[in-house]
Amino acid sequence: MAAVNKDGALAGKVAIVTGASRGIGEAIAARFAQEGAKVVASARTAEDGESKLSGTLTDTINRITKAGGEARFVKADLAIREDRERLIETTVATYGPVDILVNNAAITYFIPVVDFPEKRFKLMMEVQVYAPFHLSQLVLPSMKERHTGWIVNISSGAGIHPKPPFDAARVGRGGTVYGMCKAALERFTTGLASEVAHDGVSVNVVSPGLVETPGTLVHNLVNDATRSRVQPIEYIAEAVFQLTQGTPANRTGRIDYAEPFLKELAIQPAALI
Repeated sequence: MAAVNKDGALAGKVAIVTGASRGIGEAIAARFAQEGAKVVASARTAEDGESKLSGTLTDTINRITKAGGEARFVKADLAIREDRERLIETTVATYGPVDILVNNAAITYFIPVVDFPEKRFKLMMEVQVYAPFHLSQLVLPSMKERHTGWIVNISSGAGIHPKPPFDAARVGRGGTVYGMCKAALERFTTGLASEVAHDGVSVNVVSPGLVETPGTLVHNLVNDATRSRVQPIEYIAEAVFQLTQGTPANRTGRIDYAEPFLKELAIQPAALI
């Protein structure tokens, strides 16, 4: 049975997980808390009724604290600079310097390029590309000073370049901008990893398989044609946790797909609280 180990592998560590009101972010927050981390969960949805999707930051924190873990939330819109800055400032004031940053938050529209509105394009780039960049800028000085830290960015197979022959059904879904965001995030990851490897900071990507979450369901990504490919959410949470166990000497600049990565390590994902 899953339980919180206050003396676990992340005991004393401070972790921020964005997009943690539901789905993958909530699962990562729970996995960190199980290992003794002090977790700050962030998203736009703090209470019921604030989103059409199920799941709130209050739910995430209750899940963790009822199991004996340590967590709080900071409601933040990552499209807004001041909210990003407040997220880091509040975390440091509450728990101390950030050891782990997981950039998971996303806002996604599936619209063909010819019809894609400029406002939505800029919003996706702000939340999925610039927000991880800016949050990393905010936590890196302390990480470099302490010569320790982990940044994990959550990507997607959409970041892989499409190749001919093109599938008309997939092309029609309008995923080009989403793929652009994820490809940019992956290139940012490897570039930053090269910059801070000698400072003791690891920077990696975890790319989930298809996971059934409120977000994938609302976009109809999980359906009769794809259901056989659905991956348990525990795989992604475990892969992210395992990337906090490496160092720049052995585990940085990686773009890992959750299930193959765990097979490489010969690790089965832990059950979640």
